[in-house]
Amino acid sequence: MLGVLLGLLSSVAWGVSDFLGGLQARRISALSVLLVSQPFGLLLAFGVALAAGDKGLPAREAAIAAGAGAIVVVALGAFYRAMALGSVSVVATIGALGILVPFIGGLAQGESPAAIAVAGASVAIAGVLLASREPDPEWRAAGRAAVGLAAFAALGFGTFFLMLDAAAEHDPAWTIAAARTGGVFILLVAALIVRPSMQIPRDMWPALLAVGTCDVLANTLFAVATTHGLLALVGVVASLYSAVTVLLARFVLGERLARAQQAGVVLALAGVALIAAGVA
Repeated sequence: MLGVLLGLLSSVAWGVSDFLGGLQARRISALSVLLVSQPFGLLLAFGVALAAGDKGLPAREAAIAAGAGAIVVVALGAFYRAMALGSVSVVATIGALGILVPFIGGLAQGESPAAIAVAGASVAIAGVLLASREPDPEWRAAGRAAVGLAAFAALGFGTFFLMLDAAAEHDPAWTIAAARTGGVFILLVAALIVRPSMQIPRDMWPALLAVGTCDVLANTLFAVATTHGLLALVGVVASLYSAVTVLLARFVLGERLARAQQAGVVLALAGVALIAAGVA
């Protein structure tokens, strides 16, 4: 029960972080957003690890965590860019399908999910296909790009779930610190190659720092949750962050979708819930 509760709290923090990050990526580049939010998150992660971490990480788990951090930063960059190009609600819904990665990983390891979970996966995929259909011809090109980037991000998020679970058993706090280190390293390499503008308006700084804070909070809660519950269940509950992002897009941005897209979002989120019921 504790694992599910922590997973749910992580979904709220992730939903807020993703919404704010995607919103800022409409004003500056996704890389610039990450270059502020992620290093700040790294400082917070080390603070938490020094205060709460006690076991440290073996070299193997540290390497896995760092790799997970590098992967999720690339996924976040794609996710933020997708939200800058297309509908936040649609992109967030597609991103939620990252849960299929640990779900499929469980199948590959010989797990036998209930029929309702398999049905949920089918419903979720059908919902995403429906939600991603852009009815406005002027937005179709941008919509296709956003869908592709969101799908790439979902793959990265799901891989992150798998790797974080593998590394978090010894010490969740230091696992997140190691993951952040890997992510920031990749960002610095990208910054040296791309050299993005870092002329950021003052009014954006609070939101960018909030992105880093909420992201670290979500990562930490998820890492702890995986030590108190099954990855399949915790991962699905955590993936409900998309519902938080969709709600924020609706009430903060006033974002409206075509009826077919609304039905797709509902189907996709229902599918995620069915997967959760099937692996509980």
